[in-house]
Amino acid sequence: MQDLFAGKPYGKEALFATRMVSMAANLCREIQSEMVTQALEKSDRSPVTVADFASQAVVARLLMDTYSQDPLIAEEASQTLRVAEGEKTLKAVTAYVARIHEGAEPEDVCQWIDHGNGKTADRFWTLDPIDGTKGFLRGDQYVTALALLEAGQIAVGALGCPNLNHQLEPEIGGEGVVVIAIRGQGCWALSMEGKPLGKLSVSMISDPGQARVLRSFESGHTDSGKLEEITEHLGTAHAPVLMDSQAKYALMAAGKGDLLFRLLSPAQPGYVEKIWDQAAGSIVVEEAGGKVTDLRGNTLDFTRGRGLTENIGVLASNGRLHDDALEIVRSIGADRRQEGV
Repeated sequence: MQDLFAGKPYGKEALFATRMVSMAANLCREIQSEMVTQALEKSDRSPVTVADFASQAVVARLLMDTYSQDPLIAEEASQTLRVAEGEKTLKAVTAYVARIHEGAEPEDVCQWIDHGNGKTADRFWTLDPIDGTKGFLRGDQYVTALALLEAGQIAVGALGCPNLNHQLEPEIGGEGVVVIAIRGQGCWALSMEGKPLGKLSVSMISDPGQARVLRSFESGHTDSGKLEEITEHLGTAHAPVLMDSQAKYALMAAGKGDLLFRLLSPAQPGYVEKIWDQAAGSIVVEEAGGKVTDLRGNTLDFTRGRGLTENIGVLASNGRLHDDALEIVRSIGADRRQEGV
């Protein structure tokens, strides 16, 4: 793995990011195997809560050690762990973190988690410790996503995908894969152990009728009605591929999907995408030859804090289908917020 990045601009950061998402994703896999059972009630989010916090603490601690001047913007904060109701969860989180950071104490863990409360700067990192909460609880797709941003641009992005195999196909309990991209240099797949598996490229499909649409497994994350309209306008012969998390971006980078729409859900018309949900996946697709914009065709603006406040939704594609997809989005009004929102 070191040879792959040796001497490259951002090579050290790419190596670091690759190791971090692999370590965190493997830790999440351990937590999933030990805490998620068939008897788990739908309302019980404790396993994903433990995995979220533990993953963030592990990565934040190593980021503090390695790039101490770089802020981190991440999804979680420790306040719910510091109250009496969170004592049991904090104990479990600390035990898992201690598997990697020997001797970790609860207060250490809380401080490492809260390192993720950083602000945007000329250079900073953003982390989603578990992207795909519902997938994690179902024993399906989820990822750990880490990205480095500098001067308003994503410089490095890494996705740790424990339930994709080495062919970049869904395989629950398979080998797992890391997808890593460096701005201007390309996108690669590696094994969880760091063995290079090859450079990734998006598909060559330019006919909308042949497009494979990747979409969220959970219907509440999108506007299902407008997505069906889009599919009809495309005239595609393929049924949508349902998948949780930014693993969808990994598949697109590998040429196994062609379009991805993040539409505004009618239940959350004012929703703003979070930067950790898009940064790593965006550069992965772009460096594999694809294109990522919002639903109006605007570049995603990662300089506004924790949310993409200047953007509406997301459209990712293999590039060749992007203009056609944007035109369909405009024609059905999926590029607009509801009035008053």
